[in-house]
Amino acid sequence: MSKVIVISGIAQGMGREVSLMLAAKGYTICGFDIEKKYLDSLASELTKLNAKFHLEPISITESEKIVKFKDTVLKKFGNVETVVSNVGIGFFGPFEEVDLNKALQCFDINVIGCARLLQAFLPSMRIAKKGKLVVMSSLVGQVPFPFESIYSATKFAIEGMVSSLRYEVTSFGIQVAMIQPAQVSTNFAAKAQKLPEKNSPYYDRCVRFIDRDNDLIRTATNPIQAAEKIVKVIVSNKPKLFNQVDFMSTFFLGLNRFLPQKLKDKILLNHMNINV
Repeated sequence: MSKVIVISGIAQGMGREVSLMLAAKGYTICGFDIEKKYLDSLASELTKLNAKFHLEPISITESEKIVKFKDTVLKKFGNVETVVSNVGIGFFGPFEEVDLNKALQCFDINVIGCARLLQAFLPSMRIAKKGKLVVMSSLVGQVPFPFESIYSATKFAIEGMVSSLRYEVTSFGIQVAMIQPAQVSTNFAAKAQKLPEKNSPYYDRCVRFIDRDNDLIRTATNPIQAAEKIVKVIVSNKPKLFNQVDFMSTFFLGLNRFLPQKLKDKILLNHMNINV
């Protein structure tokens, strides 16, 4: 019997590549996304691989639809072996000028959205006494970047939530792992990068930050390379709690563990070209 995996945010980027790689290994692929046209094209690719799959157009904010999706998957395929929480949005801007209503939406998608998915599938895993939860975090879940205060806060929250629930579920045979990318060469950052007004006291540094970020993205790990490392975590018998997929995240997380704060600050500000 093939292993069943559920992936949120499956239609594009890393989620899509992970699903195709696992389908080629014989996994049954289940997932949802808000982009139906990309779901349709993914369905075509999965069909070519002779994969079993179930895809639905759902937003991570739609609690009732996620529960119905869970019921459908369990009825159709039985126990789910792995759940991958891959939905998230970026958020960029000086904290002083942040629209807090939009910040709340970011928390609802990035943090509560992850919680909705995990809560939906945890009961069946607990009863089966096996399962794996893989959650997409970020480098900024431990190393906050300037002008990403809200996004960093959501990833800090995810790491706290997942690290906590790990203690609760390991006795039921459920494993927990987090992925901590820095930059992956996708359009994820570009969707969030909106400059403040030109009269903002933060404008010049924001411009320099975005220019530097775009330079780094052009040479960053691509979605296929990142997906290959994520798949290794998924298929591992004993995955680590924290897992990096690119050099930058490994480098900065290493510095974060050992260097004094003043030196870490200097390195980060120089790296992103935003010294005053």
